[in-house]
Amino acid sequence: MKQIIQSFKTGETILEDIPAPLVSRGSVLIKTTRSLVSLGTERMLVEFGKANLVQKARQQPDKVRQVLDKIKTEGLAPTLEAVFNKLGQPLPLGYCNVGKVVAVGDGVSEFKVGDRVTSNGPHAEFVNVPKNLVAAVPENVTDEEAAFTVIGSIGLQGIRLCAPTLGETIVVFGLGLIGLLTAELLISNGCRVIGIDLDAQKVDIARKKGIIAINPREGEDVVKSVMNHTGDVGADGVLITASAKTDDIISQAAQMSRKRGRIILVGVIGLNINRAEFYEKELTFQVSCSYGPGRYDESYEQSGIDYPLQFVRWTEKRNFQTILQAISAGKLDVKSLITERVLLDNYKDIYDNISNKGSIASILEYPESSDASNTVVLRSAGFDSPGTGIGIIGAGNFTKMTMLPALQKAGAAVISIASAGGVTGTALAKKHNINKSTTDYREILADESVGLVMITTRHNQHASMVKQALAAGKHVFVEKPLALNNEELNEIITSYDGTKSLTVGFNRRFSPHIQKIKQLVGNTQMNIIATMNAGHIPPNVWVHDMNVGGGRIIGEACHFIDLITFLTGSKVKAVMMNSMGTDPHDNTDNATILLKYENGSTGVINYFANGSKEYSKERIEVYTQERTAIMDNYRVTQGYGFKGFSKLKTTLDKGHKEQFKLLAERVKSGGAPLIPFDEIINTTRASFAAIQSLKERAWVIVN
Repeated sequence: MKQIIQSFKTGETILEDIPAPLVSRGSVLIKTTRSLVSLGTERMLVEFGKANLVQKARQQPDKVRQVLDKIKTEGLAPTLEAVFNKLGQPLPLGYCNVGKVVAVGDGVSEFKVGDRVTSNGPHAEFVNVPKNLVAAVPENVTDEEAAFTVIGSIGLQGIRLCAPTLGETIVVFGLGLIGLLTAELLISNGCRVIGIDLDAQKVDIARKKGIIAINPREGEDVVKSVMNHTGDVGADGVLITASAKTDDIISQAAQMSRKRGRIILVGVIGLNINRAEFYEKELTFQVSCSYGPGRYDESYEQSGIDYPLQFVRWTEKRNFQTILQAISAGKLDVKSLITERVLLDNYKDIYDNISNKGSIASILEYPESSDASNTVVLRSAGFDSPGTGIGIIGAGNFTKMTMLPALQKAGAAVISIASAGGVTGTALAKKHNINKSTTDYREILADESVGLVMITTRHNQHASMVKQALAAGKHVFVEKPLALNNEELNEIITSYDGTKSLTVGFNRRFSPHIQKIKQLVGNTQMNIIATMNAGHIPPNVWVHDMNVGGGRIIGEACHFIDLITFLTGSKVKAVMMNSMGTDPHDNTDNATILLKYENGSTGVINYFANGSKEYSKERIEVYTQERTAIMDNYRVTQGYGFKGFSKLKTTLDKGHKEQFKLLAERVKSGGAPLIPFDEIINTTRASFAAIQSLKERAWVIVN
């Protein structure tokens, strides 16, 4: 299929051949007929992409601070690599999509194949969209009218926050597409509407719709004009739908408001507020969030968990439905706003001059027949060694920034990559000369050329994919964790017969620093303290969801259980975990884990998310036979009491490159597993035992 994407690095907009997505649970697969180009939002993205690095940095000072913090902890070269990788990531454009349902995922009952629907899907011939971001289109609403649903909901949410009543005077500051839709909805709500814009064309359109429109370029003082129109009382509410860098608009909005007026920001403007202007009138100011309640909430959008109507009357989906009802009832005229209709293949007619376009709304029209293939072949070059190729499932940051560069350096033959949406997978395939990009990972499992399957998806998919890959006769690498619970782990143990290797991404043991410490201490009894300054991750991120990410102890602290296991040369016998707080949860990320080993060694893992970014992320201390080894962030290891060794210094090296190099060699030539299977199982069970210990407040034996 074809999809419009943009590069943040160059600003170039491309119509790319992408594998069509599969329908997923809780979602519907839609064949697109029309989509609306949101000129304001998409213009901003295109202009940001075309800006140079200095201009990009000025626009995102928070990101600059993050980069500086990363340089301090990880060094300049890795940070620059991460920045350029991020800028090179393709961005799907568009969020106003209309089409027909061609497949319905499990757990979806309100839609059926053939339904006309609108969604926030991108500009693509096929889109897979969660059900709470999809709404059915009434029969008397055309596809191009329905394309205004999502962008209309942005304005509607601003109106809901303003809560206007019949007869109130509301100012709409900015008469772009969202502003014009907002103004017309306010008129339908019985309000008197004053619109403000610098564009004569938009002002003219507004006046034709019964809006009192003001153009400052015609010599009018906007504050005086509003005061004149309101008998010097001021506006009851001001909805700001403009985009500007200055603070003038927020100041003018305050000046034209009545006492105790409401100001709602829907657009993007400077926000250095003059306290006196707000204080004297006791003004209320609020920022509107996108389409409405549910936006950016993963449980609502991705998991399909609706908010009860009795408590949250207007969710983003119910806002979608309201816009469609308004169009259906003739209360919202959107056709008059369409200034051009362009075939998908002619998309450049819109994007090449997007910064200078006088267009209000541009509609993309899609072909009736589209390629629905789930795989795109990018290179037809033959593969000489069947059964030794590598297929990757997952195209996230770890694959992009760590795995693929390491495999490429090792000369590994990566021949296929799978990603859910197809965009990132295809971009990586092009960059690393991978033959195929697919959205159906089962095609990799069925490919006889693939000998090693590498899995880097979200954690809740690991165990199932590992079992399927083993059943398909493949060697398997899976990024940690191997499983999220004992049930999943037991199923993997049953599936594993030893004929194919199974490796988990416990890369720390392959770092030259850890290898050096192991060489120095041998298999003596030892005490080890591993401290992870993990950094804060917001609580709504998927890794904290015990059913998806497993929490950071199971999902990340397992690294250090394996590292200590490698250094001690023994298996974990018992685990005890304490956590910060009076009532800690399973998904805690501020905890201390105590480990007892079969050979008498002990380990302590301090996994903390509340430390300073300026301090090293990882530190290992090993104490044995009156000798001590200290490793600081995989860059410096110092030895005390060791004959002939005092310090090892390298660039940051967590062991990824060595692990992937050895893995590629094993695929070609065979050999023993990189990590013994029983150690992988023991480490995984120990991570589960840590959570059990937190609940029981006692030591837990690891079987």
